[in-house]
Amino acid sequence: MTQALSEVRIASRRVSDQEDPFIIAEFSGNHAQDLAIAEEMVRAAARAGVDAIKLQTYTADTITLDGKSREFQIRDDSSLWKGETLHSLYKKACTPWAWHSQLFSLARENGLIAFSSPFDETSVELLESLDVPCYKIASFELNHFPLLKALARTGKPIIMSTGMATLEDIDASVEYLYQQGCSELVLLKCTSSYPAPIKDANLRTIEDMKRRFQIPVGLSDHCQGIDVALASVALGANVIERHIVLDRNTEAVDGAFSSTPEEFSRLVGQTKNISAALGKVQYGPSESELDSLKYRRSIYVTQNLEPGAILTAENIKVIRPGYGLAPKFFEEVLGKKVNKAKLANTPLHADDID
Repeated sequence: MTQALSEVRIASRRVSDQEDPFIIAEFSGNHAQDLAIAEEMVRAAARAGVDAIKLQTYTADTITLDGKSREFQIRDDSSLWKGETLHSLYKKACTPWAWHSQLFSLARENGLIAFSSPFDETSVELLESLDVPCYKIASFELNHFPLLKALARTGKPIIMSTGMATLEDIDASVEYLYQQGCSELVLLKCTSSYPAPIKDANLRTIEDMKRRFQIPVGLSDHCQGIDVALASVALGANVIERHIVLDRNTEAVDGAFSSTPEEFSRLVGQTKNISAALGKVQYGPSESELDSLKYRRSIYVTQNLEPGAILTAENIKVIRPGYGLAPKFFEEVLGKKVNKAKLANTPLHADDID
């Protein structure tokens, strides 16, 4: 396998262990086919402080067939979309291609990186014409090798979700992307159920993926609330992707597991705090602890001593503060003589002793 980079650059943003996690607000179909809502979603994402917005680029006809037979129906009792056919759902959820340029421009005006998940080669052509800085491969497309080939050959960074994928599936797709020219890749742990049960998040996989692939790894999160996303940061997630919705009390297709702008704002702030707390491997006092060293224990004289006096357990003691000899020298100095007068309640120093 080609040696991958431990850092990926998306536009001006570095994605690595040395940076705060890259936060993506996924629009999906939560704009309800209303351009004004989509535009407000861009502005709300920017106010929340995310790094990027992401669209999905497909039409119902580029992703499925208009079939009515059972295999084209969503019949799972737990599904938010039970009763829909695949074609009817995707027709409802897709982002009109004519909106892409306008939404990307608005995102850039608001300081956001903007990109998309293409679902076939024609959508890659559209996004290339709009000069997106990177691409996202959805979990359900991880085995779509013609799409992977088209994306790898753009030469742009790729973020790939791994929901449902076995390790063998991921290995095969990663290897294929590298073979086809991909040089910057990020993997996302993902649970492809909507909403995803917290018990199925299995966030420790993030650590294992980072060890195995030696590239940035993050989380595409479909759980309700932001707890799982925040926990992933503590396990080293370099990217967090969640769906955004202006108001969950609407007909937004993904509203049940999406975050509002207010939740995104909390996610961004708490993510930065967790990232700062992780810091680096360090032993010894931190900068903020240096002043506290004086409150450690040290050896102090407890009685007035004349020059030549012998140090005993009755005239010296290990106490706070820490201005004297370290406590580890206590037994070593017992029986030695002081070479100068020492007052009670003063620290004992090495140059006080013969």
